[in-house]
Amino acid sequence: MIEFFNIKRDLPFMKYARVTTVISLLTFVAAVGALAMKGLNLGVDFTGGTVMELHYPQPADVPRIRETLASVGMGEAAVQNFGTSHDVLVRLPLKEDLSSAQVSEKVFQAIKAADDTAQLQRVEFVGPQVGKELYENGALALIVVCLGIMAYLAVRFEWRFALAAIVANMHDVVIILGFFAYFQWEFSLTVLAGVLAILGYSVNESVVVFDRIRENFRKMRKASVPEIIDNAITRTMSRTVITHTMTELMVLSMLFFGGEALFYFALALTIGIVFGIYSSVLVASPIVLWLGVSREQFVKVEKKEVEAEA
Repeated sequence: MIEFFNIKRDLPFMKYARVTTVISLLTFVAAVGALAMKGLNLGVDFTGGTVMELHYPQPADVPRIRETLASVGMGEAAVQNFGTSHDVLVRLPLKEDLSSAQVSEKVFQAIKAADDTAQLQRVEFVGPQVGKELYENGALALIVVCLGIMAYLAVRFEWRFALAAIVANMHDVVIILGFFAYFQWEFSLTVLAGVLAILGYSVNESVVVFDRIRENFRKMRKASVPEIIDNAITRTMSRTVITHTMTELMVLSMLFFGGEALFYFALALTIGIVFGIYSSVLVASPIVLWLGVSREQFVKVEKKEVEAEA
């Protein structure tokens, strides 16, 4: 394994387990509070609305289009490039006093008045019932992924590891949702995809640490459980730094240069990666320790042989 830096002595992570757990609990409670008080700012995908695709002979002036929509009372509309710089996707929320056809006609007339080169390619209406189904299916997908992760870890390791990992992963998910609720960033299907991606990404880091813990139980016969966990985390730090730094650079490039279409998706990934590192090391591992993981759970064969010889 490539080592970014070589640490001679194990770092005492478990010595500060209570402190890191309190920090995690406070951030978790704050995120839940933001969700309870403000709720998610659901996008058109979930709430229903009108989607318009526009085409321009020249590169579209997206900021000007937003100003035009704001001037006709559609300031909450989402405007972004779609495919190329000449194509624009406009997402309009539902209006109680206007039908979808009236909304699209009003918006296109305003856009056409500002720039007569605009061409309307298509108009689609997403009903509230469809949005509700997407919301429910998204929540179901989140639950199924969590159950699948727990089953995988319970089979590969032990139920204590499965419980610790899912608590850590749900910590990451709630933190992401808390950020989106507090700042009222738009939560769309794209962001949901980012949240599901973080679940898989975060559990990968937990598996790496858990695998080293299991290996240490067989190798470090005289070490205590906290020392075994500290060694596992310390020995995987180089891998963690390299992997997460490279991933974060890629995600940040999407965040800053990917445009509005990828902005919130990349933002969810950025938050998830940062907290994923923290939770995999400083949330999952202390929970495993407190649940009572021991050497006997992984070296049962050697234990029986010793008893037989005695």
